Amino acid sequence: MSNGGVLILGARSDIALAVAHSYAALGHPIQLAARNVQTLQTEKEDLEIRYQVNVSLHNFDVLDLERHADVIEGLPELPEIAVCAVGVLGNQESDEKDILAAAQIMRANFEGPASILAVLANRFEQRGSGVLVGISSVAGERGRATNYIYGSAKAGFTTYLSGLRNRLAKQGVHVVTVLPGFVDTRMTEGLDLPPKLTAQPSEVAAAIVRATRRQKNTVYVKPLWAFILTAIRLIPESLFKKMNI
Repeated sequence: MSNGGVLILGARSDIALAVAHSYAALGHPIQLAARNVQTLQTEKEDLEIRYQVNVSLHNFDVLDLERHADVIEGLPELPEIAVCAVGVLGNQESDEKDILAAAQIMRANFEGPASILAVLANRFEQRGSGVLVGISSVAGERGRATNYIYGSAKAGFTTYLSGLRNRLAKQGVHVVTVLPGFVDTRMTEGLDLPPKLTAQPSEVAAAIVRATRRQKNTVYVKPLWAFILTAIRLIPESLFKKMNI
């Protein structure tokens, strides 16, 4: 892998910052994009001092679709790798009663990420190289009563990434879908997560680096998830709708 620039979208999250450290450690210049990105100044300086790489900050609002093209045009250079780490879990119980809140969750997890990756896909296709990485979720593999708002958006994002990969496969551009499962982050703080199925942000970052190097298509950070989800998908709907999972 050449030491081209790495753009990290949604750079405020624990996973995103772990990804930044992993790529910076390999000598890649880093572009951090997030809302109120100036608050990441300390992280920028840490990355620059620790790894001796250039780090730039860029304001990015995933819901401001009209400015997505401007965000990419404003980068110091078109990155070789772009990682979309945008994600908002929301609260299923309250969001299902608040339609506008539910719509925001779906837009933040699908419409916004798909939009910014579309802009990057067109630029990468024109150049004839690059890797797009989308962090989706195992929650999108089958709709469940406990998180179908978030899950449906991630299902859409996973399908979008699959189609994008198919479109760009012959254009020199690769697309990676990352399905982390549970991750021990601020977003999941307070949840009772099963240790064997829960990854650390550093594990997700390491999986992303490996996937971009090896041109992987879909990556389960914890391989056990692949078996679990296969079993869940095989449950007949008549039985599944009676289950509380």
